Amino acid sequence: MKRKFSASRRYSKCGSPDMRVSRGPLKSRNFRLLVTCNVISVAGSSIANVAIPFAVLGVGGSAADVAFVATAKLIPIVAFLLIGGVLADRLPRHRVLVAANGLQAIAAGAAAALILGGHARVWQLAVLAAVSGIGVAMSYPASQGLLPQTVPADQRPSAVSLDRMSRNTASIGGAALGGVLIVLWGPGWGLVFDAASFAIAGALRFRMQFPDLPRVQVSSMLTDLRAGWRAFTSRRWLWMIVAQAAVITTLSSALISVLGPLVAHSDLDGASSWGFIVAAYGFGAVVGGFVLLRFRPKRLLLAGILSLPALSLLFFALAVPLSTPLGVAASFLAGAFLEVFEVSWVITLQQEIPPDELSRISSYDALGNYALAPVGIAAAGGLAGSFGASVILTFSGALIVLLTCAVLFVPEVRHMRRRLPAPSGTGNAVTVPSAAGDN
Repeated sequence: MKRKFSASRRYSKCGSPDMRVSRGPLKSRNFRLLVTCNVISVAGSSIANVAIPFAVLGVGGSAADVAFVATAKLIPIVAFLLIGGVLADRLPRHRVLVAANGLQAIAAGAAAALILGGHARVWQLAVLAAVSGIGVAMSYPASQGLLPQTVPADQRPSAVSLDRMSRNTASIGGAALGGVLIVLWGPGWGLVFDAASFAIAGALRFRMQFPDLPRVQVSSMLTDLRAGWRAFTSRRWLWMIVAQAAVITTLSSALISVLGPLVAHSDLDGASSWGFIVAAYGFGAVVGGFVLLRFRPKRLLLAGILSLPALSLLFFALAVPLSTPLGVAASFLAGAFLEVFEVSWVITLQQEIPPDELSRISSYDALGNYALAPVGIAAAGGLAGSFGASVILTFSGALIVLLTCAVLFVPEVRHMRRRLPAPSGTGNAVTVPSAAGDN
């Protein structure tokens, strides 16, 4: 009883954490290093995302070549994600990240050298993009499994919110900086910054220190893959939400890459309108992360799922493109509410998945997000030409709402409660109590 009372004092009836808990993760050296690395590498990647298309066009490539280079990076991500998850569950995760960052730094540096030297060809940029994609496949599962190792269990929810806020802020700043670099110096220098960011992040991750854990490796990698698949499919709530997210990601990829720019070009003010809409999404995500530092519902997974239909607001706003401000407002709300889902999802995985399975489960989660994205991008253009962008956007927004309703039929989604771990050294986790009963 004393432990439950102690835990409840740190949270109000509405679920708001004490700000000391929110700032607590920053006391951890490993967490500070992790966030610093993430900010640096995400900023560099955002610069590269702006620079690479212009680099391809600058060497005489076409729009199809831009898509070819983007696909060349995506294919190895899909192909190697599961292997990356196994490696991250078998090896020290920060060392896996060091190796992945080194690979990404080499790829970006080589591309920068080719571009600045005037020798770049589209096929060379595609090959280097594929190498970078392997690095992404290795780094994502490792990073998902590493964060819980950097802070005590009772600080992990705040750590997730702080980490994602920093990533979103870095993404916004990196994209803006990328545009400035391209205008002033050209895309080659943008990739120089990208290479430097991965080199610095890798060096900082090398400085992380974790206690050596006993690792018994009596199984093969294939056996670990099968075990990860069994762990994934045995949880109905897990694979259903991943399937839902895969479809939503496919629709969102079509929106971002094809349908959104098409509507902005034909019905709004072109690139400037689309730029404001995209930026508003990023700012909304930062606000959503900040809100979850102050408020965290007891049924966190349910709150996250209920936030997803807000994404349909952006689809509907572009389906009836009345004005740029309306699109900006819808994008801001979509970013804020989708961030609620993202943070809730990461915290739920850390709570429900054993640490030695977390990277493999995260790799299956990421595979669902990446695998169908090219299909959505490829189909969007043809479908928009046949039925009109407005029809496709309306259908997509409605489908997001219907998928959310379907997932809500899963009992675990409705009833799973956030468990508040006791502060370090005080014992087992407890369920967050409610003075007014369950909400």
